[in-house]
Amino acid sequence: MPRKILKTRPVTIPQVKDILESLGRENLDQFQYRTLDYAAKMSYLDSESAEKLLEELKSEGALDEEEAVQIVNSMPKSIEELRVFLAGGRKIVETSKLEKILSLLNKYRNE
Repeated sequence: MPRKILKTRPVTIPQVKDILESLGRENLDQFQYRTLDYAAKMSYLDSESAEKLLEELKSEGALDEEEAVQIVNSMPKSIEELRVFLAGGRKIVETSKLEKILSLLNKYRNE
């Protein structure tokens, strides 16, 4: 019988890593194990820092959750890289806001 999806929400790569590790490596199927391996290699932050950064980006950066998750997952290092994630939306983000977002990213990158 197929499963019914009740709710979806975007999660960061560090959160995925924590979720899969909480299941225990011995309980993972092949796909989950490969996902855990990817998450371990691609996590720029620990789960706690990623969650704090996500909340700060949503509140101070005026970003929606999907944009904030993508930015936390990739941790862009320049305004040009940051614009890539925000170019698809219909809103124009001021350079001052982009600089503020970048300073938040740098704060967490240096911790």
